[in-house]
Amino acid sequence: MNVTPKPVLRLIDELSRLPGIGPKTASRLTFYLLRAGSSQSEELANALIELHQKVKFCSQCFNIAETDPCPICADEHRDRGVICVVEEPLDVLAIERTGDFLGLYHVLHGAIAPVEGVGPEDLKIAELVSRVEALRPREIIVATNPNMEGDATAIYIQRQLEGKNVTVTRLARGLPIGGDLEYADEVTLSRALAGRSKMS
Repeated sequence: MNVTPKPVLRLIDELSRLPGIGPKTASRLTFYLLRAGSSQSEELANALIELHQKVKFCSQCFNIAETDPCPICADEHRDRGVICVVEEPLDVLAIERTGDFLGLYHVLHGAIAPVEGVGPEDLKIAELVSRVEALRPREIIVATNPNMEGDATAIYIQRQLEGKNVTVTRLARGLPIGGDLEYADEVTLSRALAGRSKMS
């Protein structure tokens, strides 16, 4: 006999479907919300509803925004000759936090991952090619993650853009600031050695 009320079980089940949330964390969150009172639960529910009512994808770069085009695409001061290609909207936030990139973005919404059934047609790669043909930028920076899926996606994009009169570059790789050599893997060390630069 299950003594846990059905609404509690339902919320645990729904929360455990979220990435990174297991059954134990889902249970803790559910009981926290139960103790916190109805006002916090209502605020959470309203935030979730507003998320789907007010947030949309930019029709140009496919980043998330409240307007279409998004503020970055609409900004006339951005360099339209450079497009940085990223996997997810969170990557745009990470790059924007540096304050060093003043071009445009293109969000793929994933990476090529055959094992997971994600092919090039599932991503915004065709839209990127069309955008390159329309805007004729001088450079495409491929900023996919430095893993097998990101590398496969980068190579595929490079091949799709051959003959389009655009320079395709990839983010530099190497050792993280504050990292110790002894903890770096062989691939990272090899790339750091290959990408070494002259000290000035």
